[in-house]
Amino acid sequence: MPRTPSEFAVHILMEGGHREEVRFPTIQEFQKWYSGELMPKAASHDFISVPIKNLQGEYMVVRPSRVLALRVEPVFFGSVERDY
Repeated sequence: MPRTPSEFAVHILMEGGHREEVRFPTIQEFQKWYSGELMPKAASHDFISVPIKNLQGEYMVVRPSRVLALRVEPVFFGSVERDY
C-alpha cells in the first residue's frame, strides 16, 4: 500500500550558495506556484513572492533569475520517528 506524503519540502538553491526551504501541503500547490509564478518569469530580475504558509506574518521574495535549483522532497508524518 503506497504511503501518501503529509506535505512537500521544497529546497531552493540560489546563486551565491544561499539555501531556503519552504513547504507546500500538496504537490499540486507546488506545481501551481512553479508553473504560474516561477517558470513564466525565469529570466526576470524582478522579485516574485514565495508562499510561506506555515509561518504567520512572514514572507519571502526571490529573483527568479537567481534560482539555480529546486529539490522537492515528500515529507511523511507518522507515529514512529526515526533518525538515520
